[in-house]
Amino acid sequence: MSYNVPTKVQILGKDIQPDQLKYHHKEVLVSKEFTFDSAHHLHCYEGKCKNLHGHTYKLQVVMRGRVDERGIVIDFGDIKRIAKERVIDRLDHQYLNEVLPPMNTTAENMIVWMYEQINEGLVQEGLYPAVKLEELRLWETPTSYAAVTRSMMEEAE
Repeated sequence: MSYNVPTKVQILGKDIQPDQLKYHHKEVLVSKEFTFDSAHHLHCYEGKCKNLHGHTYKLQVVMRGRVDERGIVIDFGDIKRIAKERVIDRLDHQYLNEVLPPMNTTAENMIVWMYEQINEGLVQEGLYPAVKLEELRLWETPTSYAAVTRSMMEEAE
């Protein structure tokens, strides 16, 4: 196997023009995943989860929008910052029954709260409606998740 080493770095304005950065006018989904560890227990549940226990949760955040003049829907760093500030940092290494609003701390309840938090961040930062929160998935175990989509959340209103 051989590798090509570039002999020259592309220069904006010389090798590529600003109007060439945006290749298309399509909508695109962009996604970022996070993990966090938390403890909780469930009320009115007759199974192992009625006892205090913990999970390593995985959250997938999927956003949708049209690319801007640079060919970017939203900077992955902005997705990371919004999700961390509004959800991950608030729940990581916490007892969920204390830090979430009063609710049974099921994945099904948590995913709706998470959607509300992240969507509110997009609105407050002026990124919405150009960028929309399209879907969230919360894995409680490697094989079990709850999900919510924008259309599901809009139907609920």
